[in-house]
Amino acid sequence: MCGINGIFAYSDSANCPDEAELLATRDVMRARGPDGAGQWWSADRRCALGHRRLAIIDLSPRAAQPMTACEGRFVITFNGEIYNCPALRKELESDGARLFTTSDTEVLLHLYARFGEDMVHRLRGMFAFAIWDDATRSLFLARDPYGIKPLYTAVSGGTFRFASQVKALLAGMRLSRDVDPAGLVGFRLFGSVPEPFTLYREIAALPAGHVQRIDAKGAHAPQPFARLAAVLAAGARTREAADDLCERVRAGVRDSVRSHLLADVEVGAFLSAGVDSGALVGLMADAGQRDIRALTVSFAEFYGTAEDEGPLAAQSASSYRVQHIIRRVDAREFQNDLPALLAAMDQPSIDGVNTWFVAKAAREAGLKVAISGIGGDELFAGYSSFQDLPRWRRRYGPFAAVPGAGRVARALLRLLAPGLARNRPKALGVLDYAHGWAGAYLLRRGLFLPHELRQLIDTDIVREGMRRLDPLRRLSDSLWPDPGTDVGRVCALESAHYLRNQLLRDADWAGMAHGVEIRVPLVDIVLLRFLAPIIPAFAAGAGKTALAQAPSLSPPAEVVLRPKTGFAVPIRSWLNGSRGESKDSRPLSKGESSRRWSHVVLGALTQNNSRVDRAGEYQRQ
Repeated sequence: MCGINGIFAYSDSANCPDEAELLATRDVMRARGPDGAGQWWSADRRCALGHRRLAIIDLSPRAAQPMTACEGRFVITFNGEIYNCPALRKELESDGARLFTTSDTEVLLHLYARFGEDMVHRLRGMFAFAIWDDATRSLFLARDPYGIKPLYTAVSGGTFRFASQVKALLAGMRLSRDVDPAGLVGFRLFGSVPEPFTLYREIAALPAGHVQRIDAKGAHAPQPFARLAAVLAAGARTREAADDLCERVRAGVRDSVRSHLLADVEVGAFLSAGVDSGALVGLMADAGQRDIRALTVSFAEFYGTAEDEGPLAAQSASSYRVQHIIRRVDAREFQNDLPALLAAMDQPSIDGVNTWFVAKAAREAGLKVAISGIGGDELFAGYSSFQDLPRWRRRYGPFAAVPGAGRVARALLRLLAPGLARNRPKALGVLDYAHGWAGAYLLRRGLFLPHELRQLIDTDIVREGMRRLDPLRRLSDSLWPDPGTDVGRVCALESAHYLRNQLLRDADWAGMAHGVEIRVPLVDIVLLRFLAPIIPAFAAGAGKTALAQAPSLSPPAEVVLRPKTGFAVPIRSWLNGSRGESKDSRPLSKGESSRRWSHVVLGALTQNNSRVDRAGEYQRQ
């Protein structure tokens, strides 16, 4: 796990990359890679690659990056882990390749030398990398199918730039900080910025599951090599009976966990009060992992309540006989950490606070790697959205088909039920959105709805942002090809949006801010392919039940039977406590606290941008 960056002046009219820019971009990512730093330059100084290293596999200096192979023809800078590296290495060596390290980085180089761009189809892992081919004078970029690892790019004046962080590209001081209306609108709609957009016009994310080539002709359009909806659609076509549901889940997740334990350093675990992390700790033990250290964050405001993760996590830890570390966090520590937390947040997000503190606990414990249960609800149908979205479509679809029904409903609600309209603003959008899959998902996950945006952002910016973002079309695109079943459709929507743009991105910035690699065995394309034929049977709790039964010893019954609540963070209490002498003493609801927290986050990330302030984007409370 690392930080990568590079500059390629592909046009003859562009100046050669500046070393100061390369190093400034690289070293602002020092937290991502505290174990070492490297740089590489082409002979003509037209291409430069940088790297910050967090040593996980092959800790020796020989595995440092950027790394070269094939007598210097290929050079790579790589962020991530390739979990099927041992099998790939064996295959390469049997075909005559000579490898001089035990790193997965060198395996990637030899795979590219042998298979070219098709090498991405052979990879199991989380990855974002760039490979320079000196013979063709071209750069090749790739990002894993789920988008676990970030990769941001910018094209300006005949020069192509890339890095693991948006803020790293900005640190090079060569790109505009002009805000992208699509990024602003996307954040206000979803609480995170939907890729490929970022908060800045000149910077884009290489989409998950895509590759991109840059050569003398410029930056070619990114090309997809993996689509989650396609995997789910293929599974629906070969749909299997649920008779062996538990056995198939057990085989798949055991294999994934075993693969994700590949490391030359200790691998710990994040342990909550839920099934996902509890089952993963049990599977780690089944895979032969010994002396497991598990970390739980417990918030002082939740002590003695059902939202306190500590007691149930302790029961899981006791069942699996692991060393359990409970890290207590209170409002004072949150306030003390807030400036650093916001500084580390690469793009605005309303989540990630819990990950910040559990990653901080991991660093304090001396851990570099930790297993997380992120992705379990998306894969095993754990969210209420798996029931809500189909139900809303059936219930409201006939009414929403009536022209103008949504506008009329909003007017009636404001007139007849102003309290409901004020306290449950999403109710105003039910007939506008709940009839289709994309609209229902926007209604379910939306922070604000489109009709509310003009209260937050200048009208012209809303108009341009909605045009560029086109949220309903973008959501619909993630359902192509059709996953074939209601469970598959919601799985695709949750995985391609909430998981990708918020949970995984938050895990990256919050973990790497503390030099901790967060591994997610339930976010694995090989596992998805294996389980896709039975995913339609995961409805009504069957998926989570099967996951709970995957370890040889299931998590405690209290954990398995606990109602789904999500990982709670007392932002509501902290924000209530920070309002000082406000005349409004009414406690903030969960939805209100998320909305208010979004103002705080966006204000911190755009405080030096007057255009955002003029647009009214940051409303000071």
